[in-house]
Amino acid sequence: MRISVERLREINKRLKEKIAQKKKRESIDITIDAKSIVSNLSTPSGDNINKELLEKIPPSLAKIIEIDETSDRARLQNLVRLLELYESLEINKKAPELDKLFIYKAMNISGIGLKDEDFGEIRKGKYVQIIAITYEPDKSGKKKAKNISLGYFGKAETLDKKLKNEIIEFVLRWRYEKAFQNLKHYQILLSRLN
Repeated sequence: MRISVERLREINKRLKEKIAQKKKRESIDITIDAKSIVSNLSTPSGDNINKELLEKIPPSLAKIIEIDETSDRARLQNLVRLLELYESLEINKKAPELDKLFIYKAMNISGIGLKDEDFGEIRKGKYVQIIAITYEPDKSGKKKAKNISLGYFGKAETLDKKLKNEIIEFVLRWRYEKAFQNLKHYQILLSRLN
């Protein structure tokens, strides 16, 4: 898993560079701290840290997403922060079953840009929502995308900067956990080749 952590650091570095460039052009102020995502892996008491992190994650969720104290520390840290945001953004009111938070196929934000060219930009006249996406069969049995609002935060222009950053962080951390789940799926498939 060391490769995935190194890759995350590289992506985070490029993201910070892009944000710095964008700040110069458009004065957007978004802060991403790599230390909050990935801690130093050479810590001698690494097992204890993983154990402490795991204790902050509900056992039912840990079982469903198949994590334990041997899981990648970056993943455990991500989940702990994701759960903090789940409570503080009151996503738990719209999606009270934490165990089902990862059944969604994708997650997005309306009213705030997440693409490289508009990352963190407010879309004037739009309302900010966290949207989860599932695929359900329609009457003919064909799978169709269904959007579910997990949180409504009002008009984009009136959004507090701290709240905006937390909304973006929640979606990015959810996607990061989904990436770990997909990685495990492919590891299992590859192991079946032997």
